[in-house]
Amino acid sequence: MEKQEIIARDLGKIDYQEAWDYQEQLLKENVQLKAQAHDQWPKPTTNYLLFCEHPPVYTLGKSGHIENLLLSRQELDDQGIGFVPTNRGGDITFHGPGQIVGYPIIDLENFFTDIGKYLRCLEEVVIRTLAEYGVTGDRSPGETGVWLDPHDKTKARKICAMGVRCSRWVTMHGFALNVNTPMNYFDNIIACGIADKKVATLDKELGRAVSEEEVKSKLKKHFGEVFNCDVHDYC
Repeated sequence: MEKQEIIARDLGKIDYQEAWDYQEQLLKENVQLKAQAHDQWPKPTTNYLLFCEHPPVYTLGKSGHIENLLLSRQELDDQGIGFVPTNRGGDITFHGPGQIVGYPIIDLENFFTDIGKYLRCLEEVVIRTLAEYGVTGDRSPGETGVWLDPHDKTKARKICAMGVRCSRWVTMHGFALNVNTPMNYFDNIIACGIADKKVATLDKELGRAVSEEEVKSKLKKHFGEVFNCDVHDYC
């Protein structure tokens, strides 16, 4: 199969809804291209890897439970935290300062048509990135995302949440990696609907602040390795 190219673009700090609308726009453009050239191979689509940081917001996946949000709407307003129900998979999660959010908009028909494999590949990108900092990321059976010490119930904690959507094999949404994220925001939710496990951030694991630009560079490198593609910065 022909090696794919992926355009990496850093959106900087951007409102969650604005980033969601942009993803929907890119997905729609790709779906239209596929419809116009349905017999063409490889598909004439454009792949993207978007990075951004959101102002504080809780987002709820389409299969999530509102009971996992522990604040009222008034309390959210008082603390300046947004709340957005989404069309991704998964339950409730937090996006905010010090967190790297990655949104791959890629046509899986040019890679592989397997959502489970796609999620495992996203996890692998993060696991390899954490390994460069001496942090051992791992998978927790039956739970999407990247964990630390998942097999020890007293220590298990999630460092990267994931939730995706796919339309005609074009993906959107993605992963949220806690780098320098304030932990107090997670006190207001049952993160990902999992009550008996905690949340981790890379800076707390290392005992120092971490360059988010450096982490993004490593994520791009490992994305290229895991998906066997060429990742180019947007210019």
